[in-house]
Amino acid sequence: MAIHPTAIIHPTAVLGSGVAVGPYTVIGPRVVVGEDTEIQAHVCIDKDTTIGQRCRLFPFASIGADPQDMKYAGEETRLEIGDDVTIRESATIHRGTTAGGGVTRIGDKSLVMATVHVAHDCQIQNEVILSSFAVLAGHVHIDEQAIVSGSTAIHQFVRVGRQAFIGGMSGVVKDAPPYMILAGVRDQAVVVSPNAVGMRRRGFSETALEAIAGAFKLLRSHVPLKEVLAEIETKWPDSPEAAVIVDFYRGSSRGRGVYR
Repeated sequence: MAIHPTAIIHPTAVLGSGVAVGPYTVIGPRVVVGEDTEIQAHVCIDKDTTIGQRCRLFPFASIGADPQDMKYAGEETRLEIGDDVTIRESATIHRGTTAGGGVTRIGDKSLVMATVHVAHDCQIQNEVILSSFAVLAGHVHIDEQAIVSGSTAIHQFVRVGRQAFIGGMSGVVKDAPPYMILAGVRDQAVVVSPNAVGMRRRGFSETALEAIAGAFKLLRSHVPLKEVLAEIETKWPDSPEAAVIVDFYRGSSRGRGVYR
């Protein structure tokens, strides 16, 4: 364990073996840091935060601060960060609220680039990439292996499906469907195409890609959504990817809908 003498570490914090802490970093109460994690200079980990193994936190990241929620009144809430997560310069990630379940989560092998903001109660699954200047409001859910490009803003309670790709400078106010590329602002945003390049890189079969492409074509039609989803189930009854798309659309709540 290598801890710079200028670092301030609360006596209730627990640091695993091999943890490195850089100059002027502050680690607050009830923070747990996993083995071989590197915390560079000028990082602030406020309190009640768990960080997994082999993570890297870059200068001026602010982790585990109080949620920016007017209803928050000092309740005990948490931030949980998985293993092999990279958090770059000046990123901010806040703890949860009791109304949102009490926990903000960042999944394993995720990359949070410089200046990203992840608000209270966000649930970020494994291998997600949040590019620089992306801003996530509270209660956003992002499924595994999705990518959010730079300068994108995502409205509270929005879901982003697995393997989705959100284009740069998008304003996302509805749910972004799995396996698709989305670009645009608010109600003018559109599903551009399946994320074929990303899925091929992840080893998706041609059969899976064909089902996703077929579902995309049906969803872009003017046929009512209920009928489209039933047709997808009929045409690709054995496709797990088609089932994920159908379930995602049917699971949309709060009246915001899903982009088509």
